[in-house]
Amino acid sequence: MSDLDNIFGLKGRIALVTGGAGWLGLPIVYGLCEAGAHVIVVGRNEKPISNLAELLTSQKFSAESFALDLVNPEETHSLIAYIEKTHGSLDIIVNNASSNPLRPKGLDAIDASFTHAADINLTAVWRLTTGSIRLMQNAVSRNGDASVINITSMYGKVSPDPKVYVDSNEPPNPACYGATKAGLIQLTRWLATNLGPMRIRVNSISPGPFPQGDTPARAPTFVKSLANKTALGRTGERAEIKGSVVFLASKASTFITGADIPIDGGWTAY
Repeated sequence: MSDLDNIFGLKGRIALVTGGAGWLGLPIVYGLCEAGAHVIVVGRNEKPISNLAELLTSQKFSAESFALDLVNPEETHSLIAYIEKTHGSLDIIVNNASSNPLRPKGLDAIDASFTHAADINLTAVWRLTTGSIRLMQNAVSRNGDASVINITSMYGKVSPDPKVYVDSNEPPNPACYGATKAGLIQLTRWLATNLGPMRIRVNSISPGPFPQGDTPARAPTFVKSLANKTALGRTGERAEIKGSVVFLASKASTFITGADIPIDGGWTAY
């Protein structure tokens, strides 16, 4: 085993990924498994996450699933209790679950859209992270380090360009999404400064344009407009999020906390 395997390897680590069967959740889960971690795939719907855990196990990775609604405090507490009973510690939390914005999404958006988005993008992250402090402290005792990684968005730092959406006849990215993702970037900093003395690191990743599913085939003009906003002149492939997650989860980043890594092709560099 090389030094790099030791630095980037996650063998023996317990990781939890919320929204683990989602568009970016899937490659995040695979990246952690490929690095050697045991991954708890968390999601609201049982079937997708259990199917993913079974697939990973059949591929000789170490994984399991746990279905819950992160907005429900009792269900979150049940997850934490399960991890404590089954594993005793938790090395890595990836807060990847994100709200599905309520319609309408433009200037006529309803007030409830902000509460809905904040429940998932902020409150649920706070509840799971602070509720898991003891488990992460146990991980620090065993492995010297624990890591929280929040998946935010470039739209937590810059506003969507309305022309990209209007000209492509696509629904606008809603105000509640970017506003709560901006809050999550700040929450990342706050948690980093308060959990740092416990040797629990907290960082965030801000993805840029990663068109989901059939979007490239269904809306090629929209995808081209997104690509034209990046310095690299293209949109992201979802597997490109793996490396940064593994980096922040591993010993390669033990002196990094409170940071945000943009994975946006240079969108926010302008």
